[in-house]
Amino acid sequence: MTIAITAASGNLGPLVIDALLERGVRPSQIVAVVRDPSKLDHIAAAGVSIRQGNYDNPPSLRTAFEGAHKVLVISGSEFGRRIAQHGNAIDAAVAAGAQLIAYTSVLRASDATVNPVLPEHQGTERLLEQAGVPWVMLRNGFYTENYVEQARQAFATGEVLTSAGMGRTASATRADFAAAAAEVLVSPGHEGQRYELAGDDAWTMHDFADAVGRIAGRPVHLRQVDAAEHLEALIGNGVPQPWAEMTVAIDQAVRAGELDAPGDDLPRLIGRRTTPLEDGLRAALA
Repeated sequence: MTIAITAASGNLGPLVIDALLERGVRPSQIVAVVRDPSKLDHIAAAGVSIRQGNYDNPPSLRTAFEGAHKVLVISGSEFGRRIAQHGNAIDAAVAAGAQLIAYTSVLRASDATVNPVLPEHQGTERLLEQAGVPWVMLRNGFYTENYVEQARQAFATGEVLTSAGMGRTASATRADFAAAAAEVLVSPGHEGQRYELAGDDAWTMHDFADAVGRIAGRPVHLRQVDAAEHLEALIGNGVPQPWAEMTVAIDQAVRAGELDAPGDDLPRLIGRRTTPLEDGLRAALA
């Protein structure tokens, strides 16, 4: 059995490869698909096959997926282009004869309405459902590492700015999500599943400020504002408007409960509790 991992030089891909190796998959059974193969010299040294593949170049993907029985399509980072890019990867995997395609989607893709990243994930899920090959939706919640920059800002200012209200985020570390992906790729019986993957311990921004304060060794104040004031403050602090708008929109998704855990799929797949917020932040900040 050969397993191909796309976006293998990103933040999640190498962790999936590590998790596969930890589960006994031989390096020769793993194909790391990446835009620039030179970025994975360290993985190649371990015996993993490195192949060039570009979401915008379908022929390169078809070549990269040759011989792969299972393909993990890790969602790209080019907002506004991802449905077409993911579609290219799905089509290439089908053409290469893949027997299973897994995709890293987003939490609550079936019922959420506010999360700004929903449309491209929903569009990709529809393409995958129509591909004619067994599939698995890995609906990842928020990575704890997404909050590292906000924690660093709080170290400097002593304040966490938010418009999320008392909404909860059931985050987990990238390593937690990578372990779930690896489990789905190496064990049977996951075809047709939509896994809602989220951390065990959902937290509010009050909890986040407290955790950051403990890491910093001094109190961190939480400043709750409405969405309009939040956007104005971010732009006023030099955040580019598209990123400021995305930040506020994510906070509104949190406020609406769309990043809270709907079940226990993630700990069940990985066979342990997920990494707590403070532990994840400490490790990422280190």
